[in-house]
Amino acid sequence: MNAPTNTSTDAALIRRTLAEIAPLADKVTSYFYALLFIGDPELRTLFPAAMDAQRDRLLKALLTAAEHLENTATLTEYLRQLGRGHRKYGTRPEHYPAVGEALIGALVRYAEKTWDEPTQAAWVRAYTTMSQIMIDAADEDELRRPAWWYAEVVSHDLRTPDIAVVTLRPDQPYPFLAGQYTTLETPWWPRIWRHYSLASAPRSDGLLSLHVKAVPAGWVSGALVHRARPGDTLRLGPPAGSMVVDHTTDDGLLCLGGGTGIAPIKALVEDVARYGERRPVEVFYGARSSHDLYDIDTLLRMQQAHSWLSVRPVVSEGPGRLSGRLPEAVREYGPWTSYDAYVSGPPGMIRSGVTTLRDIGIPSDRIRHDSVEELVAADD
Repeated sequence: MNAPTNTSTDAALIRRTLAEIAPLADKVTSYFYALLFIGDPELRTLFPAAMDAQRDRLLKALLTAAEHLENTATLTEYLRQLGRGHRKYGTRPEHYPAVGEALIGALVRYAEKTWDEPTQAAWVRAYTTMSQIMIDAADEDELRRPAWWYAEVVSHDLRTPDIAVVTLRPDQPYPFLAGQYTTLETPWWPRIWRHYSLASAPRSDGLLSLHVKAVPAGWVSGALVHRARPGDTLRLGPPAGSMVVDHTTDDGLLCLGGGTGIAPIKALVEDVARYGERRPVEVFYGARSSHDLYDIDTLLRMQQAHSWLSVRPVVSEGPGRLSGRLPEAVREYGPWTSYDAYVSGPPGMIRSGVTTLRDIGIPSDRIRHDSVEELVAADD
């Protein structure tokens, strides 16, 4: 991205606006969508029938991008991923101006104290730059792969009353790296997409596995656990996520997986084994109780097969091999300063895990996890 010479000034004006509208987020969101759908009714068809599930995701993504205006590398990668991901919704270049107009209109309405001509000019410049990055990324992506894949459910293994391992067969090769996640749409909730980590390294038979936990009021997760059956067809968006193994080093891997967050950790272990490496891999597998360690047998079999792998189950309630919360259990072992760390699980666990890892001396640039904001969607 070619940053304009007034990026710092624009960023300061944008941050000032963001600070003013923060307490009014719900009102800004509602007004934004009202302007968007009135200004271009065709866009309504790109969104779910029930907007409760969508709420502030589009606006939040735009505001998150604007907040990182000065961090060119981070912003560009974030926007390119958004642009690629938006293809599955049917987004086209001609839709972006309407979104920009609705964004500016909502800010004009609610940033009453800080809005002026220089601020509006800063937001217009920022949105113009951001939207072009997304459009270019989508155009490039269209030359390489489809906007989505159809995938047939080939097996459905209910591990606990609310956790299922779902295996899928895509209609064409699905290129991904171990540790990445997919976005998924079910036939029962059209245009509602959720993130799920892929639970294995790429397989020779092309099959994909997901670990899904049904949560209260979770439309998609509930359908996948309690309704999906072999023969059902789902849609997959492109793979995403940077929680992948760096095979250019032989540093150890310290992996923290909570609940169904063990899925990408399992994929990382398979990836190390597939490359024939002998680097140490330490897995801490956390759950509320021993009953919730639904994939522990698989991990223990992997531990028996690989001398470089150590698996430590951690339960927070009741008797277990290690008792207590996952981040605290990690402190009892180590040192870990020479390890690359991977954290996967509920958003709260990721936050506490990252804090713990930093506290015990692992640099932030060696701690990998998926975006907490993106993973909030997986709770639905």
